[in-house]
Amino acid sequence: MRAPSGAVAGLCSASATMFAVGMAFLGYWGLYEPDDWRSADLVIVILALAGFAALGSVPWIVTTPVADDGEEKVIAARRALALGVVLIWLSVLVSVFT
Repeated sequence: MRAPSGAVAGLCSASATMFAVGMAFLGYWGLYEPDDWRSADLVIVILALAGFAALGSVPWIVTTPVADDGEEKVIAARRALALGVVLIWLSVLVSVFT
């Protein structure tokens, strides 16, 4: 089945938007605070970096050339987007509850 028109642009812009939200969160959270890091801080940063990796891979996945015409990579890109969003929000939740 063909992907809906605009799916590639939508996925790319959604991943860029969530990437920006994650960067704003890290800037607000205090990545550059002079205090010593706790184990919870490492968990937050690792979750956020994994989320950034997943979100950054979305445009690469969805624009990868395919051999056959009906084999778009939209489903894999949607999963990467969902994984990135979940990881970013998990890092936010961990920072709120610790």
